[in-house]
Amino acid sequence: MPATGTTRTTLRRGIVAAAALPLLIGALASCGYGSEAKKDEPKDTAASNVADGAKKLSASEVRIGYFPNLTHATALVGLQEGLIEKELNGTRIKPQSFNAGPSEIEALNGGSLDIGFIGPSPSINGYVKSKGSNLRIISGSASGGVKLVVNPDKIKTLDDLKGKKIATPQKGNTQDVAFLNWISEKGWSVDPESGKGDVSVVRTDNKVTPDAFKQGSIDGAWVPEPTASKLVSDGGSVLLDETALWPDKKFVITNVIVSQKFLKEHADVVEAVLKGTVKTNEWINANPDKAKASANAKLAADSGKPLDAKVIDPAWQSILVTDDPLASTLKTESDWAVKAKLIEQPDLAGIYDLTLLNKVLKAAGKPEVSDAGLGAK
Repeated sequence: MPATGTTRTTLRRGIVAAAALPLLIGALASCGYGSEAKKDEPKDTAASNVADGAKKLSASEVRIGYFPNLTHATALVGLQEGLIEKELNGTRIKPQSFNAGPSEIEALNGGSLDIGFIGPSPSINGYVKSKGSNLRIISGSASGGVKLVVNPDKIKTLDDLKGKKIATPQKGNTQDVAFLNWISEKGWSVDPESGKGDVSVVRTDNKVTPDAFKQGSIDGAWVPEPTASKLVSDGGSVLLDETALWPDKKFVITNVIVSQKFLKEHADVVEAVLKGTVKTNEWINANPDKAKASANAKLAADSGKPLDAKVIDPAWQSILVTDDPLASTLKTESDWAVKAKLIEQPDLAGIYDLTLLNKVLKAAGKPEVSDAGLGAK
């Protein structure tokens, strides 16, 4: 698979009571295969100003969703620097920040969001739940940025994980599925529903995982950035970087999706947004230090507090921003969820439409990217 438009740069993303563990099937999850999370209301960030007299495209505005996470660096930097807005020719951009995959998918399906940055698992869930009618993946955004961080006093080798308590962000989410698959390949057994077995898989909200780690409630965590770097800053040790488990050390962590209705009615706007994301990734690559500061400034604006240098500096090094959706890895992640009996075999035919992205890439003199046979007909 061609690694088109890729740029290497650092980027990233407590224990939930057992009674509050999300259900698996039938609801959408934040980077999760069907697990349910509390609905979050989208938070409108400051809307962009439209220059007087600027010519609009076919839509007067485009509503773009993203998470305030480093794994959404293309969105953070593209919005902060105006690189996406610049391509919209006067069409108003309305960014919306979400805290979980379910609320973003619900907004897209409900017609209050047009385009979103989101993980592979909710992309799959949203597509399958709507029977292929509500969304398309139109671009990649980021790869990597997931690590197994452990208490070095308790765990020194991978074999030491047996019998320990290791956190993942949510039952059935992207990291949870990857960890369950890794456990299976070790020849160990874990019940995917309860998380009990040779390793205790503790489904834990990333926001409180660092506190749980410091208190000794967990022995480690398989988590995305910046949570992984936060654990390291609290004395943890990186035992495994998930990129080591993938061919070419690449796997999708963030996609760009679009409402099929919006794509059909406003293809020119979608193309303009993709021009902006491609140029944003180029700018990140050409200006890594400025891009890191820009992403942190956007995070501070959204959350009220920037990341410490000891967290953002190492986290920034572990993400690859990329236009390539790395489609074959999404299929692999889906197969792992089926293998773990977390979901039934989904029909992913048509989940991608990379037509406009490849048009933008070609115009920029870049090679086209593949949909791994899962493109819309």
